[in-house]
Formats: sequence, C-alpha cells, structure tokens
Amino acid sequence: MHILNLIRWKNLVMIIIAQVLIKYALLEPFDVLTTLNTFGFSILLIATLCIAAAGNIINDIYDVETDSINKPNKVIIGKYVSENVAYNLFFALNIIGIILGFYLSNTVGKSSFFAIFVIISMTLYVYASYLKGTVLFGNIIISFLVAMSIIIVGIFDLLPAIIPQNRETQLTFLDIIFDYAIFAFLVNLVRELIKDIQDIDGDYKSGMNTLPIVIGRERSNKIAFAVSMIPTGAVIYFIVTYLYKQPIAIGFFLLFVIAPLIYATIKIFGASNNFHYKHISLVYKLVMFFGILSLLLYPFIIKTA
Repeated sequence: MHILNLIRWKNLVMIIIAQVLIKYALLEPFDVLTTLNTFGFSILLIATLCIAAAGNIINDIYDVETDSINKPNKVIIGKYVSENVAYNLFFALNIIGIILGFYLSNTVGKSSFFAIFVIISMTLYVYASYLKGTVLFGNIIISFLVAMSIIIVGIFDLLPAIIPQNRETQLTFLDIIFDYAIFAFLVNLVRELIKDIQDIDGDYKSGMNTLPIVIGRERSNKIAFAVSMIPTGAVIYFIVTYLYKQPIAIGFFLLFVIAPLIYATIKIFGASNNFHYKHISLVYKLVMFFGILSLLLYPFIIKTA
C-alpha cells in the first residue's frame, strides 16, 4: 500500500479513465480511422502510467523535507520506503516506459514519436529537482504534462492514420481531444497555485521560490482567483459554441463542472487557512474527474448533432 501511495495510484487511475474514455467513448464508437488496436493502446497506457508513476516517485524523493513540515503524516520516503528502493523503482519504471514508448513509436511507423516519452521523463525529473520551486514556471510545466497525458492518445491513435480522404474528420476529433487537454491544463494550473499557497511554510523552509513566497499569500490568493475564472469561462464558451443544442450535455456541464468551478472560485477569494485550500484543491480534482466523465456523452452528442 505504501508503494501504491508513493506512485499516487489515485492520480494514475485518473489517467487510465481519461485515456480509456478518449479511446472507447470518443473515437471507437464513430467511423474514425485509428492506429492502435487494443494491444497497442494497452502499451500506450502502460508506458504513460510508468513514466507518470516514476515522476511521482522522484517528486516525493525531492519533497521529503517539505512534506515533513506540510504533511508529516503522508511522508513515505525514509519512513516506509527507503530512498534507495524509491530511486531503483524510479529508474525501473522510467526504463520500462521508455522501452514501451520506443516499441510503440516504431509500431505505428512514427519512430520520432519516441522522443515524446524521453522528453516527458526528463522534464518530470527536472521539475522535481529544480523547477517545482520556481515562480509559476514549475506550475505551468506540470500542468502541461498533465495535458500531455490526454493529447498523447490523439498523437498515437489519430495522427498516424491521417490520409487526405479522412483529414477533416481526424482533425475534428483531434480538436476535441485538445479541448479536453486545455481544460485539464487550466484546472491543474489553478490547483497547483492553490497547493503552493497551502504549502508555503514547508516550501519556505526548504528554500523554494514559489509564487506565494515571492509575493505573499494574500496576493497569490488574488492571482489564483483571477486564474480560476479562465477554466470557467472556457467551459462556458465550449458549451455555447458546441453544445447549445444538447440539453443533457448542458445540464451535465452546468451541474458537475461549471457549478463546482464557480463554487471553488468563490472559496478562493475567502480562503485563509490550510483546511480551506485543501477543500478547494479537492473540488478541483472532482471537477477534473467529472470533466473526464463527460466524454461518455459524446456518443449521444455527435450522433444527434
């Protein structure tokens, strides 16, 4: 169980749900030419999970000092799992993920795609060892990598299958995937800002240089409040532009995505202690989950459009 917590299995489950729904709720039900069969998609999923899990491990290794202050009850490295074992697991998962990525890239006839796995793996290490403690840049990088866990399905399943006859259809579905990736980026960015405000004490003692440390908690609250309105506006624009004729979809987004986003935004404005920030962070995680689940609506949305 400690190993599962170390690799943050709940976050990995979110990746599984997102990629499976993109493949089997968005692409497979329609006449879309895809590259990956079930075996190939499984390889993509496992490779993504391995590299993401490795990133979570190296992040915990570098966060031991910070976590011992911010959340001492959740420290795993050095308490339940030795640093040496954690490093070995980090290297093993990275190697497996990169090897699978190399195999998959050659299988779809796009050997250059192999670089995606290498770059993501290296970026996760650099993020944990250096970028996490920088003003905003670390938040943007990790949010981009979260978005990449969604985009990568389109890269491997749609791009290699594009031919002149299906180009418009392929790009339409790729645009939908990109819309979800942008949503994931924005929601995660706000959540990262909230986590930085929540962890300000431990980050300061660890010598980090996050936004709340540089400009203070109150100003960071205002910035997080302003940024939190962007995903809300983006979802409203998406509904008005694409789903205005779909009452079921509109109802789902209003109830499970927009309402929680507005609630969290209001809460940010008045947040003042760790309990508030933890609650807001949980709301954003639920928003991300329900946003992903909305992919189940597409067989109905597209067929009745």
